[in-house]
Amino acid sequence: MSAPGTRPDRMTASPEDPAPPDGTAPPAHVIAGDGEALAVAAELARDFRTDAARRDAERLLPRAELDRLSAAGLLGITVPRTHGGAEVRMRTLAEVFRLLAAADASLAQIPQNHFVYVNVLRRQGTPAQQRFFFAEVLAGRRFGNAQSEAGTKHVQDIRTRLTPREDGGHLLDGEKHYSTGALFAHWIPVLARAENDALHVAYVERDAPGVTVVDDWNGMGQRTTASGTVRLDRVEVAADRVVPHHLTFLGPQLHGATAQLLHAAIDAGLAAGALEEAALFVRTKSRPWFESGYETAAEDPLLIQRFGELGLQLRASNALLVAAADAVDAAAADLDDDTAAEASIAVSAAKVHAAQAAVDIAGALFEVAGTRSASDSLNLHRYWRDARTHTLHDPVRWKVQHIGRYVLDGTRPPRHGLI
Repeated sequence: MSAPGTRPDRMTASPEDPAPPDGTAPPAHVIAGDGEALAVAAELARDFRTDAARRDAERLLPRAELDRLSAAGLLGITVPRTHGGAEVRMRTLAEVFRLLAAADASLAQIPQNHFVYVNVLRRQGTPAQQRFFFAEVLAGRRFGNAQSEAGTKHVQDIRTRLTPREDGGHLLDGEKHYSTGALFAHWIPVLARAENDALHVAYVERDAPGVTVVDDWNGMGQRTTASGTVRLDRVEVAADRVVPHHLTFLGPQLHGATAQLLHAAIDAGLAAGALEEAALFVRTKSRPWFESGYETAAEDPLLIQRFGELGLQLRASNALLVAAADAVDAAAADLDDDTAAEASIAVSAAKVHAAQAAVDIAGALFEVAGTRSASDSLNLHRYWRDARTHTLHDPVRWKVQHIGRYVLDGTRPPRHGLI
């Protein structure tokens, strides 16, 4: 493996395996705290919104935008202060994702796994692993993911294998799907089984021999996440690049709550972006219905009523998101089974509500804006396509079940990465 601060020679990329990120970019800015993180996210979101519709319509992958995220320092904001990072609150991180998703939901989803796997290192990384990888993150390096597999019994049926070698390292073999972020990553965290089927995360360089990233994602929504396939063929992994992820779930943990909080923030941002677009369209382009008697559509009391209902739904989602983020922070400060359970339930509530709000508001955009809003050239349907696609990530009906059991008799939710 390469030493910190160095990069190996790049492999020649085939058409199936697009070129990995350039390792020669200037060092990233290091954000100092929560306020700066929010200001930077707001500024980038304003810029990213400008071409979001065109990127979606033409499937223009957001390499330049991701490079801006890296250079601005946003990808390093959860690195602990002891390692030079801002270690922002979960409320701040959730708001960063909400802002980005309101501008471009595909772009916002790409770094979600990055923060999840920074969190894995915070939980289970050795001091040496933390020093190395946190320095990489602060330098603007991006983590992707290689988690899900096709053709298995369920999402936690992981068959990718880490086979031990005599030198203490491993060989990694398998195939992953829905690998959001891998195409644009410098490092790909791979979920794999080692000896005794224990779950580990192997941090593999994007351009390591034996790694192939295929841009074959063709979803109806989230079109530019490039959530394609990762193939791993006898990839050599040094011992110090493997983290024992199975230990995360032996005691109270916030791994799932943190990951799901960011998904909830994406959904809340999607809903906000759709409602803002709907209001702008009604104010500037919609004609009043002839029976209303008003000069403009924005004066129609029936439309005003509907916007009020949608606004209430959005405010509820945002409030639940803030409450969930605060619950995760509170649990992190005093972690036990009870605080971890409360955080997971709070996040589940936020996720359930935000998922419904995203789909409902994105659909209602056309209801309030009228026939002209359905023009394909406007690409307003991207909000619904993105919401419908992203909210399929994991079924909220199971979150409602866990909430119900917790309310009814205090049953804590299970320990896994999806709640």
